[in-house]
Amino acid sequence: MLNTAIMIQLRPFILGLLFIAIVALVFGLSEIVMRNARVRSRLDIVGDAGGAAQGSQTLRGERNDGEWKKLVDRIEKMGISLVDTNNVGLRRRLIAAGYMSPEAPKLFTFFRLVLTFALPAIFVVMALSKAEPPSALKLYFIASLLAVLGLYLPNLFISAKAARRQEAIVHGFPDALDLMLVCVEAGLGLEAAMDRVGRELALSHPLVSAALGKVVLELRAGRSRQDALRRMADDVDVDEIRSFATLLIQSDQLGSSVGQTLRVYAAEMREKRRMRAEEKAHRLPVLLSVPLVACMLPVMIGVLMLPAVVRVVRDILPVMTR
Repeated sequence: MLNTAIMIQLRPFILGLLFIAIVALVFGLSEIVMRNARVRSRLDIVGDAGGAAQGSQTLRGERNDGEWKKLVDRIEKMGISLVDTNNVGLRRRLIAAGYMSPEAPKLFTFFRLVLTFALPAIFVVMALSKAEPPSALKLYFIASLLAVLGLYLPNLFISAKAARRQEAIVHGFPDALDLMLVCVEAGLGLEAAMDRVGRELALSHPLVSAALGKVVLELRAGRSRQDALRRMADDVDVDEIRSFATLLIQSDQLGSSVGQTLRVYAAEMREKRRMRAEEKAHRLPVLLSVPLVACMLPVMIGVLMLPAVVRVVRDILPVMTR
């Protein structure tokens, strides 16, 4: 009887440890897969053009996700549709976050469904396994909150990852423009300059290098310069890159100097980067005022008021109690 009672009490703890272990294993495997993908991407960019064309990366920047495609096909054969109602917008958001695979929207929908049903189910199982389970109303309320959390948590993850990628691209793009300007003024064409800069920035700014390398591959495959630049702007989804693509397209159409265009826009990008750094520096006093007011101000008030409180306790309270 004693062992049975102990096992009943330890069951929620064991289930929680099992859930944490499974989640950690999934995240660990996904991190290993993503790390290998990043390494392959860097090797494709740094390597020769022929090796890059024959490697695992295609001209569209897509990878052969055979296992994920098999999983999606198996789920859809069961009669479960994984096509989102706004598939075009979802596809654009996933590309901005770095997921180039055509199966990414379906996998995103699949993970949303799994989290929506898995989190409430785990909570209900753990709650009912307790000696005193919560009431039905409390169980329903918490399970509903967990379902909503599972529904919106992938969106938050994709938005945060896209924001980090965009910040890294914006931070490294002025350096790419400076190197591109040097290459153009040295006599290289725009395609050769992009290829050279993409190779040089493969380690310092891999996201910028990947974007430029994709443009070079598309140009070599026969796509027009306008389409390649517009696709780069749409994939990255950054205002600075979109403005850069528009400037190059207009410069190509009007016949103006590409070097002069790059010089002006590079100076503008450097100025914007300096202004962003100054903005972050000016925000620091405002951000520091919150912990100062919340942590130091009560302590200072207590230190200043302590002598008065001690005097009141010693002198006034004995008189009032007489």
